[in-house]
Amino acid sequence: MAAAVVIAVASFVLGLAGFGIGLVAMALLPFLMSPVTAIVVLTMYTIVLVLVILAPVWRHLEPSRVLDMLAGSLVGTPLGVWALSTFPVSTLKRLIGATLVLVVLLEWAQLRPKQLVGRAWGVGAGLLAGVAGGAVGAPAPPVILYATTQGWSPRTFKANLQAFFFVNQAVILAGYWWAGLVNAEVWRLAASFALPAAVGAVLGMLCFNHVDQHRFRRIVFGLLLVSGLALLARG
Repeated sequence: MAAAVVIAVASFVLGLAGFGIGLVAMALLPFLMSPVTAIVVLTMYTIVLVLVILAPVWRHLEPSRVLDMLAGSLVGTPLGVWALSTFPVSTLKRLIGATLVLVVLLEWAQLRPKQLVGRAWGVGAGLLAGVAGGAVGAPAPPVILYATTQGWSPRTFKANLQAFFFVNQAVILAGYWWAGLVNAEVWRLAASFALPAAVGAVLGMLCFNHVDQHRFRRIVFGLLLVSGLALLARG
């Protein structure tokens, strides 16, 4: 039941913000189940949920702006999948914790360039997203950072990211299947938590225009910092 609540909250964040399901869920799920299992289950959910979120804004999608990120992601994903299937559980937990702490510190320090020009930046963001997504289930930070420097409208921002995440997560899931990580336990848990994930995502989409985004982000990132530090300490 605790895991169901975590997944519902993480899906709510995804529905509300268009990203963050992995960051929020992996802050707590490693305390409740194997991080490997949790990451694979979340990948399954993300593939489905981003399509639901993309549907209302798909007309604002600019495919040509996503291709560079996808090219980099295809290169980085095998390394991330290898890390997930090879590293000890304690190492993965510390990697997740370090990722969470880094993301929070970057957010609070507002270390974001105003503009990144050139295709290499998109490829690089996708490369890092492929590695981080495959290894610790957190592909969002690199592409979010890149997307904020491109001058996209809010709807284009959301549409482009959902399209990227769909392909990114589908390729990562294929890598997990190839590595033998998509097993009976994963399917059982994915079916068990499907309803909380769906309800959370729908509520997030409905609340988009009624929630103080700034305050919500501060609360979420505060929780991420505490959980990241705990994962680093416990391993």
